[in-house]
Amino acid sequence: QVSLVDSGGGLVQAGGSLRLSCVDSGRTSSGYGMAWFRQAPGKERMFVAAISWSSDMTLYADSVKGRFTISRDNDKHTMYLQMNSLKPEDTAVYYCAARWRSEPTTRALLYNHWGQGTQVTVSS
Repeated sequence: QVSLVDSGGGLVQAGGSLRLSCVDSGRTSSGYGMAWFRQAPGKERMFVAAISWSSDMTLYADSVKGRFTISRDNDKHTMYLQMNSLKPEDTAVYYCAARWRSEPTTRALLYNHWGQGTQVTVSS
């Protein structure tokens, strides 16, 4: 069974960097597309980035293009989100997600498994 554990969040100053990780501890997400979403207080969960199983397709929200990079290492059952040039508006709880199909999508409803979330706070 897919069991996602996300980590790597923390407090960072504006302009700084963080790398989030999402491990499938169940090691059963073969062929799955994966993604990162985020949710700020009082706001809806928003798409951040997504990646296909083979990493040949990636999607990014306009707000993070050029600053964030999504990647994965299938041998380690791990997905990453490298976040550079962080801004205070990036502050949110970040969630990783996986879906039964390889191709990525921006739609949260199409993801079947979710991590517990990791807090990212960017101070100005």
